[in-house]
Amino acid sequence: MISAARLREIAFWSADLSEQEFEHARRGIVEKAYGKGAYICHRGDRFDSWAGVTEGLVKLSTVSRNGKAVTLAGLRAGGWFGEGTVLKNEVRQYDLVALRDTRMALMDRSTFLWLFENSVGFNRFLVKQFNERLGQFIALVEYDRMLDAPARLARNIASLFNPALYPGLGMHLQVSQEEIGLLSGISRQMANKSLQILESKGLLRVEHNGITVLELERLARYGG
Repeated sequence: MISAARLREIAFWSADLSEQEFEHARRGIVEKAYGKGAYICHRGDRFDSWAGVTEGLVKLSTVSRNGKAVTLAGLRAGGWFGEGTVLKNEVRQYDLVALRDTRMALMDRSTFLWLFENSVGFNRFLVKQFNERLGQFIALVEYDRMLDAPARLARNIASLFNPALYPGLGMHLQVSQEEIGLLSGISRQMANKSLQILESKGLLRVEHNGITVLELERLARYGG
């Protein structure tokens, strides 16, 4: 169980809960730490918690039938995921890897289902979440097949600044070029070259401790 102050800090969706709903949510959440490179779960594992990244950076990935590694999404602190799997009560369809030292907030399935069945505010959040994720995965199919490395990297970075999934977090992200490459499925060297191209276009600024997005809409459409 986490404190009320901690829930408000890590879960923007909690602002739409009633007092009773908020208390129920708080009592069903614990935090857990994972080291850099750790598998939080493997494809085919039971991982019954609805999860949020509270610190660090996480990659959702899988391997296609022809053996190609595919990154499905990157998740920064503030992102929550896995609601579909919890609702369907199935095993995970992806690997979940901590790209750096990471902390996760884990809500048990019974608490998630209680909120799903009782909270209008929580359901509004879930509908919006599903809609945004669907858009991301449709775009993933497009850019994995059609876009070059700079465009793929641009779309991946833009997804980490999606205002619906990460509201109020600003336009700067502490992230290394190696981590960006891992999230985009390209080498560190190619990530470096691609970042230089995007910076020359005025879309972002590369800094010693991360990146600052300057033109989010243009970044999200780059290469299209």
